[in-house]
Amino acid sequence: MCGIIGLVGHTPVNQSLYDGLTVLQHRGQDAAGIVTCEGDRMYLRKNNGLVKDVFHTRHMINLRGNIGIGHVRYPTAGCFSSAEAQPFYVNSPYGIALAHNGNLTNADELKRDLFAQDRRHINTNSDSEILLNVFAHELQKTLGDKLDISADNIFDAVEKVHERCRGAYAVVAMITGQGILAFRDPHGIRPVAFGKRETEQGVEHIVASESVAIDSLDFELVRDIEPGEAIFINNQGELFSRQCAKNPKLTPCIFEHVYFARPDSILDGISVYKARLRMGEYLAKTILKQFPDHDIDVVLPIPDTSRTAALQLSYALGVKYSEGFIKNRYIGRTFIMPGQKQRKKSVRQKLNAIELEFKDKNVLLVDDSIVRGTTSQQIIQMARDAGAKKVYFASAAPAVRYPNVYGIDMPAAHELIGHGRDVEEIAREIGADRLFYQELDDLIEAVRKKVPRITEFDTSVFNGEYVTGDVDEKYLQHIEALRNDAARGDDDSDNEVIAIHNNT
Repeated sequence: MCGIIGLVGHTPVNQSLYDGLTVLQHRGQDAAGIVTCEGDRMYLRKNNGLVKDVFHTRHMINLRGNIGIGHVRYPTAGCFSSAEAQPFYVNSPYGIALAHNGNLTNADELKRDLFAQDRRHINTNSDSEILLNVFAHELQKTLGDKLDISADNIFDAVEKVHERCRGAYAVVAMITGQGILAFRDPHGIRPVAFGKRETEQGVEHIVASESVAIDSLDFELVRDIEPGEAIFINNQGELFSRQCAKNPKLTPCIFEHVYFARPDSILDGISVYKARLRMGEYLAKTILKQFPDHDIDVVLPIPDTSRTAALQLSYALGVKYSEGFIKNRYIGRTFIMPGQKQRKKSVRQKLNAIELEFKDKNVLLVDDSIVRGTTSQQIIQMARDAGAKKVYFASAAPAVRYPNVYGIDMPAAHELIGHGRDVEEIAREIGADRLFYQELDDLIEAVRKKVPRITEFDTSVFNGEYVTGDVDEKYLQHIEALRNDAARGDDDSDNEVIAIHNNT
């Protein structure tokens, strides 16, 4: 999962891009990057690490220009090398920088075609670099011998991208001396929205993965980019848009609402906060149906994502809600940690139990989901060590049983505790006295209740049904081999700001 942002302003955008990426930090903690443009030069800084660690004063001073894009990353394809941090850059037909959230399901095929037919070389294992080169090649074909570029030329190239690329992609790109382009795959799997604000110099525009980044920078949210749609904002602040896909259908990833998005975001018209409240209500009904004579003394959330659902669940159950764990905010999310050994080590560093809330009580621990089960298992043991008599566990999402292929780090089926196990087996594995899962139909209803125009979500991690229709067992085995923990490399090399001169 990644976060993307783009800005077209009338004053330098380096600080706003930095601030926006900080707001989107929850979407990726592995690497960060910013590229800006002034005249015919691009200025690029990217490296592994958190936003605050990648960008120092000397970098910010050198990121000059009134337009730019940024990215925060954690890898689901490729490896952990800083060379695969985004944005990526090509210099033909124009200087183009691109940042991408998602995953291409036909990346290998595209890579072969780019080399054999398009004569473009890919330097990394990132599908984002592939996407950039596909777009750059199609733009070059559209332009032909022309030097001038128009919004129509750009949209024609995006149409070809949709024809060639499959999978999930929310994209922001910067074309040197021209402006910012943003587009979304025909299924709208990954979120992206745009906003604007009036200034004395004129209108400024922003594109971002979540509305919270738009709000925090004092822009007004205009709307989400539709599936298959592209928008282009030129240097003068003029905005153009066009539907570039033949048969678009909005089927967004439901896991954004379960786990990834901030609760103060609005995705495709859906309040993440309200959706999570409803998850708690529906989960309470399931618990009462399965355990009508429950002996739960207290409901305790596992910080932070599950708090909203847990609070509403406690109201519906009529059981006391309390905070039983204190979180160390200087430890990253274990779900994003690169190795199983590191995940296990970090849970105890990240959470500490308040013994008074557990001693001699039957506790219901609530989490947003159970993926690998590592965190759940250790937290349940922490509750027992703190003196709990019984430890029940509830997940605001259904059992995660299948790999994700659209940009979430759930690639290997054997790493998923829900794969091939029933609820009782999972409960024994994580050490819970009882385990409760959200029903899939209830989750869907909780998310879409106030936005009935969305008739379908990508729920593939729960039911194995992939909305792009091109995922088979052979592909799942392929990505499992590529993306398991042992297959990833590491590179801690540092990079300064790179100034790129374009003769276009």
